Amino acid sequence: MQITIRNLTKGFGLTPVLKSVSLDIRDGELFFLLGPSGCGKTTLLRLVAGFYPPDSGEILFGDRCVNDVPPHRRNTGMVFQNYALWPHMTVAQNVEYGLDVRRVPTAERGQRVREALAMVRMEELASRSPNQLSGGQQQRVALARALVIRPDALLLDEPLSNLDARLRLEMRDEIRRLHAELKLTTVYVTHDQKEALSLADRMAVLQGGVVEQLGDPRTVYRRPASRFVADFIGESNWVEGEVLSSDVTGVRIRTRLGEFLSSPRAGLLPAVPVWVGFRPEALHPTEVRLNAFEGELRQTNYLGEIEEYVLSAGTQVFKCFVQNPERALPPGTLLTVGVRPDDLLVLPRIA
Repeated sequence: MQITIRNLTKGFGLTPVLKSVSLDIRDGELFFLLGPSGCGKTTLLRLVAGFYPPDSGEILFGDRCVNDVPPHRRNTGMVFQNYALWPHMTVAQNVEYGLDVRRVPTAERGQRVREALAMVRMEELASRSPNQLSGGQQQRVALARALVIRPDALLLDEPLSNLDARLRLEMRDEIRRLHAELKLTTVYVTHDQKEALSLADRMAVLQGGVVEQLGDPRTVYRRPASRFVADFIGESNWVEGEVLSSDVTGVRIRTRLGEFLSSPRAGLLPAVPVWVGFRPEALHPTEVRLNAFEGELRQTNYLGEIEEYVLSAGTQVFKCFVQNPERALPPGTLLTVGVRPDDLLVLPRIA
């Protein structure tokens, strides 16, 4: 099912939360709403679910406007951050609850509950109570309860935030598997960049009630539309610059670290002030002077598969990640680090 959001606005009292948000979520897509706390992502999900009425704008399921349709008639399955399982019911009874509310015939319920539990690999624990389950198992039950009603769309509100790091990775794989099998339109709210980057077909990055950028994970990460998006979706080093020239061969930029060449970018004219950014993993030790600068090693943080270098160049500090380091370098070492033109981030610098 396609979900279309048109000029959606929502506030609580005098506080605006969403400001004319428009999105098209494709049929069968795993779509992420990503952003910091207070950006409006959960409010948007709850509007789609029908828990809040919009102040203005439209929500369409396919061609049908659902603004006035109550939650239980939208045929969406919701998984909450805290799982919201009934402690006095067994796993099977929790999963069956949605079928009871929808008055599904009793003869059909048992088969559908078994099918839903099999989807999440929990059929052997059907008779247990939720307090006998681990966090990951409770999350699987919450997913089964959402899927048993055979929804047109699955809505996930930060479903992995209460799990430890190992279980989060496990449940990411589980959600990826379920989505691949069911091809169900899924809207997933999170503030975890790694979750979004590893799972999303596309994502919308929100800030202050507006969509800062919409796109697939690779595009959002490698070509952020703003400094906010670049800094929220990953680490970045920044330096002020000014465009010297821009043509089909690339953009030449002057900075206090020297000149840099980026791949061609539209809309950048000579003398335009810009931010030049480079991800820590895009910087690498080099002997070539193009797109490079020298820094003094201030600190190293060994992380196994990578080593984080903290470099100072003048009054500014930069981070550089070195993959699979063979030996430690002492503080005070002078290093020349460079970045490929395609890996440079170049954004207009607005006063």
